[in-house]
Amino acid sequence: MKHCSIHGCPGEYVKQAINHLVTLGGKPVIIENVPAEVCQVCGDTLLDIETVVAIDTLLTNPGPPLHSVPVYAMPEKTMAA
Repeated sequence: MKHCSIHGCPGEYVKQAINHLVTLGGKPVIIENVPAEVCQVCGDTLLDIETVVAIDTLLTNPGPPLHSVPVYAMPEKTMAA
């Protein structure tokens, strides 16, 4: 296993599939089952270059979404605090 690259974190990365959030046309998009390495202590996430290229390719011509999910915004008064 590879040690975490975050200074002071004692964790190690493990391979797992994640949900990856990106913005497309100003709107949030979730890509499911993205292969990644995730630190089991701090949660730092690494994507290899092939995965990043695959995500870019997918977003170039995404096709219809698999799911539709609600999106909520925090009330403005909580943002000022």
